[in-house]
Amino acid sequence: MISEWFQRVGSSIPRGFSRYFILELLKEKEFSGKEIIDYAINQSNGIWKPSPGLIYPLLGRLLDEGLIDETKEGKYKLTKKGIETAKDVDKVNDIVKKQLEVLFRLGNVGRFVAMDLLEKMSAMGSILSSNISNMTEDEMQRYRKFLVEELEKIDNSSKRKEIKIE
Repeated sequence: MISEWFQRVGSSIPRGFSRYFILELLKEKEFSGKEIIDYAINQSNGIWKPSPGLIYPLLGRLLDEGLIDETKEGKYKLTKKGIETAKDVDKVNDIVKKQLEVLFRLGNVGRFVAMDLLEKMSAMGSILSSNISNMTEDEMQRYRKFLVEELEKIDNSSKRKEIKIE
């Protein structure tokens, strides 16, 4: 999944991607910081070379947020909270992927809407990731509900447009 993403986006690594890359990677197994860097370089065929100055502070933030733990061997693993967060990201990714498939089938207008949607979601994701450690559980639940409702609106709108085109 991760290598497919690199093939689609080339060298354009969106802001906030590193955080989700690490969470996705740690779903598979435990990794050290160096192993995370090496994996990113390998999976991107050298296109993305995250620096220790990016990865280690990010690992520190993920530790502070309770999303990961460090093992005695110096590797990192997801906590229960990290597993739940990764599952939420997967659900949103699936919804967005379905939306984008419909939008791209709509031709140039669909592409424009899809790119606008991606830009807005990227901005929202950046804001969320920078503020998540300060959010209460209630705020996170309300934000999650808001995102799901907005994606459902887009899904319904796309379905109506697809029916009109056919």
